[in-house]
Amino acid sequence: MYSLIRVKDVIRIPPAKFGRPVKDVALEELRSKYEGTIASIESKGGEHKLGIIVTIIDVKVDENGRILPGDGATYHDVEMSALVFSPFIKEVVEGEAVTVAKSGIYLNLGVLDGFIHINQVSEEKVSYDNARSVIILEESHRTIEKGDILRAKIYTIGILPGKGLRIHMTMRQPYLGKLEWVSKQVGQGE
Repeated sequence: MYSLIRVKDVIRIPPAKFGRPVKDVALEELRSKYEGTIASIESKGGEHKLGIIVTIIDVKVDENGRILPGDGATYHDVEMSALVFSPFIKEVVEGEAVTVAKSGIYLNLGVLDGFIHINQVSEEKVSYDNARSVIILEESHRTIEKGDILRAKIYTIGILPGKGLRIHMTMRQPYLGKLEWVSKQVGQGE
């Protein structure tokens, strides 16, 4: 899920950027500092969830900065709006299969790729055809290959040290899987 959050911070503006509009420099510095980082976001209910800061949308800057002894930069109070991708457990997502491998499928979720382990692809027995790089459902003979649009449900979210946010998903439930399969299920009233 994508959401907008408001955050207060203090931003350092180096002397090399003096003379430019403070708001433009602050936006540039904030984007450099925060975009692509993982953040812990507190929801209205008080619980914390992980998210990736996609971009900084806008910023309000206190024009009156402070100077610290021994540092020629100015420090300004800022309040910014950030677009955050914050997936949650049991969220149903759709994306393109960017990699189909023997171990499973990497699904592009926009900001990052989530993973569907081979055991989570279907209730049917599945196999991997190495020559064609496709996953085959053995009973129905349906296939999944790179470029297919899939619907899956998130079941774990975590941080892998040095690798970032990891999302694991399943397609082993009704109305999940390749979108053309889902539309047939819906049409048949299953």
